[in-house]
Amino acid sequence: MIFSHKITLDVTHRQREYFSRAAGCDRFCWNLCLAEWNRRHESGEKRSGAAIKKDFNTFKYEAFPWMDGLHRDAHADAFERVGDAWSRYFKALKIGNKTTGRPKFHKKGRRESFYVSNDRLNFSKDGFRVKLPVIGEVGMRERLRYQGKIIGATVLRIADRWFINIRVDVVKVRKKDEWVDIEKRRTGNGIIGVDVGLQTAAVVSGGTEFQAPKPLKKALKKLRRLQRKASRQIKGGKNQKKTYRRVANVHARCENVRKDHWDKITTKLCSENQAVGIETLNVKGMLKNRKLARALSDAAFGEFARQMAYKAIIFDVKLVKADRWYPSSKTCSKCGHVKETLSLAERVFHCDHCGLEIDRDLNAAINLMKLAMAEVEKSKLPTACGEVKPAKEERLVKALGAAGTKPIAHSCALTN
Repeated sequence: MIFSHKITLDVTHRQREYFSRAAGCDRFCWNLCLAEWNRRHESGEKRSGAAIKKDFNTFKYEAFPWMDGLHRDAHADAFERVGDAWSRYFKALKIGNKTTGRPKFHKKGRRESFYVSNDRLNFSKDGFRVKLPVIGEVGMRERLRYQGKIIGATVLRIADRWFINIRVDVVKVRKKDEWVDIEKRRTGNGIIGVDVGLQTAAVVSGGTEFQAPKPLKKALKKLRRLQRKASRQIKGGKNQKKTYRRVANVHARCENVRKDHWDKITTKLCSENQAVGIETLNVKGMLKNRKLARALSDAAFGEFARQMAYKAIIFDVKLVKADRWYPSSKTCSKCGHVKETLSLAERVFHCDHCGLEIDRDLNAAINLMKLAMAEVEKSKLPTACGEVKPAKEERLVKALGAAGTKPIAHSCALTN
């Protein structure tokens, strides 16, 4: 099982310039490989990222001498990623999944990152410095959180700050004849359901409500002012670039606020319960509603689902995901009667069968809790905190099966 830890880097001016060059090289190789792949695909030739990379290595330094000062990882990993992207696309076509699109060309300034292999990563004794190829040691704001075999790392830029995302396999490595333990002990064994929404970020079946911070809504006035200012400046000038960096910083702060908000909620939910029922939301489809797209993006429902998936593994929680078409809001939590229609404007659920009147979100959360309770009875999970658990390998396999998803990499970033 692979986890990742994203750590802020303290970079010098020289290191910042090298990171920008390496990220530009990675973007250049991606676009070059994708163009060659498309050409071979149209002509019916054999397509392979490894074959394109092999041909590229024969002339890269003669055709592009500016690559000579960069480490090979900066212009080698892109070819493998292009091949993986096409494999995912063709696999999605076979199963009829239309959400996975064709690989696209990367634009400058949109995604600046490059890969570093595990044999090129060395950490200092105190754990606060990492040695990278060519550039040497770079300061880190915190130590690596997980112990295990390091798979690799990605150096990336968010706004005007650089991070290193280190991926660690925490299961396959033994330490003193014991498996590295990433699991944390729960403080309770409750069973709950959680309904997420726009009015209230999350409503728990017990009645607890978590209000949404809505950082983008609060920052809209500042963003409008900065973007008006940038539109009046010389296109491509230094002042316009400075203004756009300020815009990027505002968006980065909004993202950090959302992640921190969901991080606290999901940690509380997983640390106090043995089973949690949640909805399976089609977030990409919901964003097509142009009247709700901004509010939905600000709520970050996808971030909630991502964090719940990996924290369910850490805290050994059974994560029960309701079917996408499960009528959690339309079903009466008292008698089980399902209403034919229920508009978004109806914030109070009224049952025509038994006369129950209850908050719409609370009613959905109770239905999700009942769904989780049914799954707990089937799997016969322990009901006491102090009960002896099986071996760690078995617990991880059970948690992965309960979550119904592949291991999701955990990333955390420091905020100002």
